Amino acid sequence: MNGYYSRRLSAENLKRCYELAPPRIKQYLDSEIRHVLNHLKTGDKVLELGCGYGRILPYLAKKASSIVGIDTSISSLEMGRQLLSSYPNISLKKMNALELGFENDIFDVVVCIQNGISAFHVDRLKLIKESIRVTKHGGLILFSGYSEKIWNERLKWFELQADEELIGKINYNKTKNGVIICEDGFSASTIKAEEFKELASEFTNIKFSISEIDYSSIFLEMTPDKK
Repeated sequence: MNGYYSRRLSAENLKRCYELAPPRIKQYLDSEIRHVLNHLKTGDKVLELGCGYGRILPYLAKKASSIVGIDTSISSLEMGRQLLSSYPNISLKKMNALELGFENDIFDVVVCIQNGISAFHVDRLKLIKESIRVTKHGGLILFSGYSEKIWNERLKWFELQADEELIGKINYNKTKNGVIICEDGFSASTIKAEEFKELASEFTNIKFSISEIDYSSIFLEMTPDKK
């Protein structure tokens, strides 16, 4: 599944997915960015997991002193470097979010939104553990998933992507309960508030809260306590 984002759903194809987004989905995407910005402090050092071509990075660059975006797709990163060449405080790196090539405790904020924790199709506990490792004491980690309240609009958005053959045809017999499944094997799940709570509760060195934003996103917000 990771190869899907590295090859078929990368660079221009990924950008096209966002261009196709209906008004309600664009509102959802904007609300996530605003929520992150509301938590950033001027001068923060920020890491985004799964940055793609850098869709949200210019917004964060207005506050952050430096931003690193990582992704596994070379084509998306190459496109991002071209689009973001005028931002001296943004850098993009090819990296696996489970094996971050950074020292401990160096980022003020780690961001993984737009359902990345599910879209990566990796071990969620390992993903959170690695995010905690690179975040400073008292810093902030933000993960998001889809709210159940935006299911209909989300499905319509994926139908538009399927119509343009950006993803496979949707298998409506299997698509339900927050999971979209395509005939080519692609699947898009999400994570509920209860699941976020269960994951976060596995770690004793964090404080966490869970909130719903704009009736469209579920956010897990974690603060490492490393004393």
